[in-house]
Amino acid sequence: MAGSRCSLGRGAGMGSGAVWLAAAGEGGLETTAGAYPFLAYGTDWLAFAHLVIAAAFIGPLIDPVRNKWVFQFGLIGCAGVVPLALIAGAARGIPVYWRMIDCSFGVFGCIPLLLCLRYVDRLEARAMRVAL
Repeated sequence: MAGSRCSLGRGAGMGSGAVWLAAAGEGGLETTAGAYPFLAYGTDWLAFAHLVIAAAFIGPLIDPVRNKWVFQFGLIGCAGVVPLALIAGAARGIPVYWRMIDCSFGVFGCIPLLLCLRYVDRLEARAMRVAL
């Protein structure tokens, strides 16, 4: 990335992360959007996928015990973030510290999901006692 400092024209005092962000913004986003505007369509679908996943979590609000699988599915997704960030990030030249930040979403995302599963287990146990 040392060569990109000069080509960006703002290299004085910038760390490698700032240089990478500048290169991604100028070289990646602006150039790509100008030459291939249809690629932005993929980000629309990415946003839609996030909305669909969020909608899946409405089920546990209505009936947490019956929809316990949604929390388990979320944990599987969180577990998948770590290898994806490490492997794909390395393949795409993403800085290591940035990959660690990406991994942290998977790690910290597990915390509320595990808490929810614990609460659902309590609800399940309570329902079993009441049923007896």
